[in-house]
Amino acid sequence: MRVKDALGRHGEDLAVQRLEAAGMVVLDRNWRCRERELPGEIDVIARDGRDLVVCEVKTRTGTGFSPLEAVTPDKQARLRRLGMAWLRQSGLRVDVVRFDVISIVRGRDGFTVDHVRGAF
Repeated sequence: MRVKDALGRHGEDLAVQRLEAAGMVVLDRNWRCRERELPGEIDVIARDGRDLVVCEVKTRTGTGFSPLEAVTPDKQARLRRLGMAWLRQSGLRVDVVRFDVISIVRGRDGFTVDHVRGAF
């Protein structure tokens, strides 16, 4: 496994720990749509009460731009479409679909985790 892939995987593991510590139930990880015309992946899908949470996880080292800046308007639109596709395929009924971003930055003193609920 490449170092970048290992860092991303570790970031997703930290994100799942954060979501579960907040009382959410993780339903899916690294979900890819079966619809060929809708490429992409959802990092984490969770339930927060009756709400569905589509969570994008961005992990970076301490240099450069913020991981939150990497969730561009195009990425947001893709995640919205993917979230609706996941709901169609799962058959799950929810009250609200919320889009969260978890930013993980590796610094000298370890990892900093920032969970933005309803990021977009």
